[in-house]
Amino acid sequence: MPRARAVSDSFEFTAPDKLTVGAEGEPGRRLFFMQARQGPVVATLKMEKLQVAALAAWIAKTLEDLPRPAALPGDAELEPEAFLEPAWTVGSLGGSYDEDSDRIVIVATELGEEDEDAEPEPGGATGAVARFLATREQMAALAIRATRLVESGRPSCPLCGYPLDPGGHQCPRTNGHRPPSL
Repeated sequence: MPRARAVSDSFEFTAPDKLTVGAEGEPGRRLFFMQARQGPVVATLKMEKLQVAALAAWIAKTLEDLPRPAALPGDAELEPEAFLEPAWTVGSLGGSYDEDSDRIVIVATELGEEDEDAEPEPGGATGAVARFLATREQMAALAIRATRLVESGRPSCPLCGYPLDPGGHQCPRTNGHRPPSL
């Protein structure tokens, strides 16, 4: 019999006091997080490095077509007591610009279960959703921090783009015959 999936908490941050990304651990073994705080509510979501990079690129592209942000917020560190246990893992990200409120909107959906036999949630919901409506200034600061965070990791192979490990790299572009040299 198919098993029902546990329902995770959804979040709606219409005016976050803080929106940031961060990582924990050594390069190559880091865990990435996105965190928002609005009043007493804090939510931390686990992300993949590629999601953080894609989010930064999308925000930067979106900001190109908007008026230049004013002064950027300064406090970008994760709140450590809130990210010890992320609420859930991000499966997909989407975004838009709300012209009426002059806010950039990010929508993160929870990573779905691998079990395709699981029964859908009542009302057709497939998992938790987090919506973040933030100012251009908050989003610009988020994009800068995300870009720096991703770039602070392991260097990329010049041939294949995969991360170079300190212990060596079996580059698929060379069919494993010789490792690329930097």
